[in-house]
Amino acid sequence: MTSQEQHAAASHGAAGTARTMRAIVQDAYGSADVLRMARIPRPTPADNDVLIRVRAAGLDRGTWHLTTGTPYLLRLAFGIRRPRNPVPGRDLAGTVVAVGAGVQRFRVGEEVFGIGQGSFAEYAVAREDKLARKPANLSFEQAAVVPVSGLTALQGLQKAGHIQQGQKVLILGASGGVGSYAVQLAKAFGAEVTGVCSTAKLDLVRSLGTDHVLDYTRDDFANGTHRYDLILDIAGNPTLSRLRRALTPAGTAVIVGGEEGGKWTGSIDRQFRALALSRLTRQRLTFLVCEEAGDLDTLAGLLAAGTLTPSIDRTFPLDQVPEAMRYFDAGQTRGKIAITV
Repeated sequence: MTSQEQHAAASHGAAGTARTMRAIVQDAYGSADVLRMARIPRPTPADNDVLIRVRAAGLDRGTWHLTTGTPYLLRLAFGIRRPRNPVPGRDLAGTVVAVGAGVQRFRVGEEVFGIGQGSFAEYAVAREDKLARKPANLSFEQAAVVPVSGLTALQGLQKAGHIQQGQKVLILGASGGVGSYAVQLAKAFGAEVTGVCSTAKLDLVRSLGTDHVLDYTRDDFANGTHRYDLILDIAGNPTLSRLRRALTPAGTAVIVGGEEGGKWTGSIDRQFRALALSRLTRQRLTFLVCEEAGDLDTLAGLLAAGTLTPSIDRTFPLDQVPEAMRYFDAGQTRGKIAITV
């Protein structure tokens, strides 16, 4: 091969590499064992999309569900035999490298955070309305663990729970991703907050600013000692009758996700039973479907002001996403897990 041919081959190889990226992919549903590193084509932004050089990503419960394909009802929307998008991950933070023709809010070079498609990769696309500018006082890792969990906590308290200043609020699952934000937000809204968690996580929940902490291995929140105006049920395992016993006569319980239920429908059956029961009582039992578009700017303002602070348990590099998933699945996470890219 001549020197000119070698140069041409090297240039072609470099161009090919520039058009591809490293990403975690899965070819089937399953445990962390289905995840592997691969080099795949970089995504191309549509008219209302932003292409982001991912600096960090977050691991949330929704990503776990989409990786495992459970409950099976999810597969109707995301792929019957395997996920239509082979790259997992939704939360992200990074730098804008390209924008679609219809994008108005962002420019190349800006630092953003939000919800995208396939964030466990070097590049990902996100809709313009699912992004916000990253607060300058946050690292990329801190910003990346906010979007899904932060929005869920905010909307669970405000839109579904109608939280009011002075209310007594109970957070079940206060040490998790959503719970760690819900505690801080409820305090910011002027509520008296009680957090429920395991013994090993009591110190974390206290540090988030709770007024009271209950250890679910020793304390029963539904024993009638205290009643609450609003319960945010993130843990997903108390019966509806226990939630009602802990509520005031006109209190509200908001069910956020939940890991109980069968493999086919998950917690959906419990959520609809809650709605049906709510029609028969003064107490209001409802559930939350998080809206991913909107409210990110609100969170950005709270983060910039220091009212809301991400709590990161551990950080894993991109090639250790399977290990991060196993750690998450073990149930020992305190706050959030970040992935550095």
